[in-house]
Amino acid sequence: MAGQKTDARDVHVGRRIAEQRKKASLTQKRVAERFGMSAAQLQKYEKGTNRISAIHLESFSRMTGVPVSYFFEELAHTDEDTVAVGFSEPPQQPYVSGDGWDGLVEVVARHVSEHFSEERRREFSAAIHALDAKLKG
Repeated sequence: MAGQKTDARDVHVGRRIAEQRKKASLTQKRVAERFGMSAAQLQKYEKGTNRISAIHLESFSRMTGVPVSYFFEELAHTDEDTVAVGFSEPPQQPYVSGDGWDGLVEVVARHVSEHFSEERRREFSAAIHALDAKLKG
């Protein structure tokens, strides 16, 4: 993919591609022709010089009869693989009924505070008060 720097992961995937191509007795030229590219381009994928697209990797997986996951097996993870803070949600806390209603109230209040506009929060609060009044008789 243009503009993206390759790294050790691309080399690993490339080695796996070359291994499977050879096991399937396929030449670089034959595989490249099926992909509509030059053998030189396929060689760059196999060396990890260029990053292979997901579409080509999936096609190659069908061509050689191995699952796409095979190409990532035994891949060493780097610090770059971790998700930056702010790009993922915090882990959800399970609701435990032994907590009484306090746990549920806390979860709902946090959700409403984080996801509802001020107007929607007022409407939600009014609905809770109306429910309370109905339950009291």
